[in-house]
Amino acid sequence: MAERNYTRQLATIISIDAVGFSRLMGIDDELAVAAFEERRDIISDSCGAFGGRTFGDAGDSIMAEFGNPIEALRAAFDFQDRIVALNAAVDEHMRMPFRAGINTGDVIVREGRLYGDDVNIAARLQEFAPHDGVAISATTWHHVKDKTSAVFTDLGEFSLKNIALPVRVLIAGRGGNGGPAATASFASIPATPGHFRPIAKGPPAIAVLPFQGNGSEPDVGYMADGIAEDIIYGLSNTRWLSVIAKGSSFQFRDDSLGTRLIGNALGARYIVSGTLARSDRQIRLNTSLTDTSNGRLVWSQRFDRDLVDIFSLRDQIGSEIVSILDKEVDRAEQARTFQVPWESLETWQLVRRGRWHMNRRTRRDTEIALDFFDKAYQEDPNSSAVLNELAWWYFWRAWLRFGDSDDLEKVETLARKALLMDSLDARPHAYLGAADIMRGQPALAAEHLAEAIHINPSFAFARSAMGSAHLLLGDATSAIPFFLDTDRLSPFDLYRFHNLGELAAAYCFVEDWPAAIATAERSLNLSPGYFYARFLKIGALMRSGRRDEAARELAIFMTRHPDFSEQRIRWIPFVDPAKNNFLIANFDLAKSAA
Repeated sequence: MAERNYTRQLATIISIDAVGFSRLMGIDDELAVAAFEERRDIISDSCGAFGGRTFGDAGDSIMAEFGNPIEALRAAFDFQDRIVALNAAVDEHMRMPFRAGINTGDVIVREGRLYGDDVNIAARLQEFAPHDGVAISATTWHHVKDKTSAVFTDLGEFSLKNIALPVRVLIAGRGGNGGPAATASFASIPATPGHFRPIAKGPPAIAVLPFQGNGSEPDVGYMADGIAEDIIYGLSNTRWLSVIAKGSSFQFRDDSLGTRLIGNALGARYIVSGTLARSDRQIRLNTSLTDTSNGRLVWSQRFDRDLVDIFSLRDQIGSEIVSILDKEVDRAEQARTFQVPWESLETWQLVRRGRWHMNRRTRRDTEIALDFFDKAYQEDPNSSAVLNELAWWYFWRAWLRFGDSDDLEKVETLARKALLMDSLDARPHAYLGAADIMRGQPALAAEHLAEAIHINPSFAFARSAMGSAHLLLGDATSAIPFFLDTDRLSPFDLYRFHNLGELAAAYCFVEDWPAAIATAERSLNLSPGYFYARFLKIGALMRSGRRDEAARELAIFMTRHPDFSEQRIRWIPFVDPAKNNFLIANFDLAKSAA
């Protein structure tokens, strides 16, 4: 019998590939080789600094081995940052970005080289990574998710070439604004099998990505965002088309992932993207519509306009997209969909600047946002857009203050005035409904929210609030579909943790304990400090007979929330106090067993 001359071990593998190497070789082969070697040395240095080693260089590809997945991810971020800085110092057409794929698993080691499916998976993963980005497998994610500040975007499961089982792929980026590959936050890995996330039954969904701003003009960025937001709003008013919420689609500012992967992540069959350039008083918008199921470009067009014609752009683009998707859409309905009262250009710019700051979600930025909205209000106190932004701002602050009555009064005043300006706007109805929920009036809230959903069936916020209204009224069965629709329409929403927490509560009331536990866990993956989701999870674990797990979760809960009182649960305005008692009793089972 031949002597075995290899070993097996657990390792984390990074597969690293140069992007555009062949193109650069065609331009200047000697310069391309020199550039590759310079960047290869950077990769080798970073890997060594974090306890790894490179092996198996082949052409424009490099492999690296690590014993620790966390150090592997840190090394990838480090060499990507250094290569980005190096590329910035050369002409754009001579830049050589890299992409990386990371996988953790069992490998065969022989004479310093590594073999096995898990090595091959790493090589396939790098094909999913954006330029200067990092793709990782779910196995690596499970090791790093709670131990780094990185953020993750789930692309779904894929069947990889010559790999027997599907592999779930995620894009990793630095947390906050810390790196070029920063991506949308990722909460939990859904258990959907298959090559692509299945498209929901019914009409196709469409996502409008943030338009890219080109040129040196300082206001191009917020103008590009503003036009894209306007198109989302116009499309959302159609009755037959599902539109992915801006809070999710705007996470994908870097379109180097490609429309097929972005569409899969968002659950959208169609993607609208574009670029905006401004020169003096002229603007040029290039926009396109892509079918994500096959990557085919369905429609594209260039629009050159004077800056004062910016509003007509939205009308034209939105109408063309609707007509492309369904030739039978009535022209009159198209026209009505995109006819809303418009404010002056100056007011429009103030609103868009305020939104830009609001989306940054820092305390200072939200204060600046209010300044812009107030200035817009002074310019045009009858603008429905301005009134809606102010209503949302005060609702946001009321939510942070646990239902501040003064702020809720401002929400109602502003929302009712907005309705006088535009009775076909769904937002004021939704804000009135949300304010009524916080006041403990779910029946009245449901009336406002039903009108909001009738006007805009794709309004994720309104659907989530309607679910909460049904829940407070004691009808958990009716609430569940609204929460599920919200998760579909806005899968990367900033407040997704709250919607999932409400869904977990609904599952508790119908006594579907496994679903309650899994949903609460998804909420906690998004926001580990969300007390309500962990409270619900503890009760559901006890009802499922999983006492040891409940005890561990209870210990975490008491550490995070030492001042917790059951009054926080009694504050939830269920119409029937027995609902509050039911949730508290579930939790008390764990306290009694401790």
